[in-house]
Amino acid sequence: MTFVNREAELRELDAAAKRGGLLVLFGRRRVGKTRLLKHWLQGCGGLYSQAIEAQRDLQIQQLFEDLRPQLETRIVPKTWSELFEVLALQKRRWVLCLDEFPYLTAVDPSLPSQLQKWLDHSLPPGCLLILAGSSTRMMNSLFLDRAAPLYGRARKLLHLRPMPYAAFCKACGQSPKNVESFEKFACVGGIPKYWEFVEAKEDVVALAESLYFDFAPYMEQEPQRILRDEGVSGLNALAVLEAVGRGAERPSEIAARLGTVQTNLSRLLAQLLDASILRRELPFGESMRSTKKTRYRIDDPTMRFWFRVFSPHQSRWRTYATAEKRKLIHDHAATVFEDFCRTRIPGAQRYWERGIELDFVAPDPDHPKRLLAVEVKWRRLSAAERKHVLRQLADKWDRCSLRERHPNVRFEVQDASILAE
Repeated sequence: MTFVNREAELRELDAAAKRGGLLVLFGRRRVGKTRLLKHWLQGCGGLYSQAIEAQRDLQIQQLFEDLRPQLETRIVPKTWSELFEVLALQKRRWVLCLDEFPYLTAVDPSLPSQLQKWLDHSLPPGCLLILAGSSTRMMNSLFLDRAAPLYGRARKLLHLRPMPYAAFCKACGQSPKNVESFEKFACVGGIPKYWEFVEAKEDVVALAESLYFDFAPYMEQEPQRILRDEGVSGLNALAVLEAVGRGAERPSEIAARLGTVQTNLSRLLAQLLDASILRRELPFGESMRSTKKTRYRIDDPTMRFWFRVFSPHQSRWRTYATAEKRKLIHDHAATVFEDFCRTRIPGAQRYWERGIELDFVAPDPDHPKRLLAVEVKWRRLSAAERKHVLRQLADKWDRCSLRERHPNVRFEVQDASILAE
């Protein structure tokens, strides 16, 4: 697949190569970290090694064998200190990427301290070390925890996020104006590895079946693999995601589905948030200190599809008519489209109170002292339908407590026609 997008990330890597030091790159599995790094390293002649899950001595041996062709040395290092010394003695400036760095620290917990000492005292000027990893939780604990040896050592922490809809269309030969193109995007999300399953002329039902419902499909065990990578294990994690995927968004609802008390879920919910698997939402204008109206959503479209569509319907999928399959995919895509609409306006958040739901509220980009309240519809509306939806939105606003604090508001309806913008 053609390399697309990532212009901002490539600029950051270019800037880091000029400065030297330590750069940390992290992001969930399959998001394209290795592809990005290899693509960029080709242009600068950098060194690359991907860590393996093995004993320490074998890890060091593998890493050295990967780097040996580009190193000037007769020394065969047996320890991390010896390997760092080999790097420090090189006569030229270098760029080195160690991919899947958490595999190394899991085997040798002393490695971060050894690396800290080397970075502080022996890293040659102008040389760049890139440490990359898939485990968001572990990378955070290694580099963002104030008690961690490597805290504050990185010049840049680069979080590689899923790619946007426009990049998907460009890479997969899809028309961005087409509703079915977006429904395909809702099945694969911004994860380039999953895009390899997209055929330009194949319909969305065929795509969903090839990825999720066929015999031994690629996505069958994907949530389990992601949870394992993030160090979030056990049936309870899957049970929480099953509950959220099937509509239990409030902590009390999730606890009720699992047959436990809400306080028992606090640690697990925090782990799923740290791993960027769940997203915590608050009503517009409220903070964690001022409200208990917390809701949780599965952040990634593919994980959401797995728990919203695949898991509940996998046993009966083959009995459904094509129209029923399309309806399930369409309803899932509607939730992804709402997220898409919110990302287009800074500060946009959902809003809810008793008896009232607003798709999102945001500061109006056209007027600094006005709010924008938006209703989202995942279809193309006629002029008459648009007027009707606007009236319904205005009626909801009249009954909403936000009205008292924000009397100046503009209403807007966003439907599938925005894909053409």
